[in-house]
Amino acid sequence: MYPINDRQYLKICAEIAKIMSISLSSAKKKVEIQIAKEGSKTIQEKIQVAQNLLEICEENEGEKLSSSRILDKLMETMNDEDNFLTED
Repeated sequence: MYPINDRQYLKICAEIAKIMSISLSSAKKKVEIQIAKEGSKTIQEKIQVAQNLLEICEENEGEKLSSSRILDKLMETMNDEDNFLTED
């Protein structure tokens, strides 16, 4: 599949990448796989597929923590253990 260079399409893919905490190329690949499954031909159909995936990602964002949020949660300290350090 040849790369799609439509500005609106790339913007939607960038939003998907942001929500999923993945690279833009990975997000574009996910969208291209879905486009191939649905057999979309025109650029408008491809943009619609990308928009549908973005909506799914936005719905799932509230239910599931992204990798960056999980890391932030893991890096927090407990109130009474701020200065605690273990040695190997």
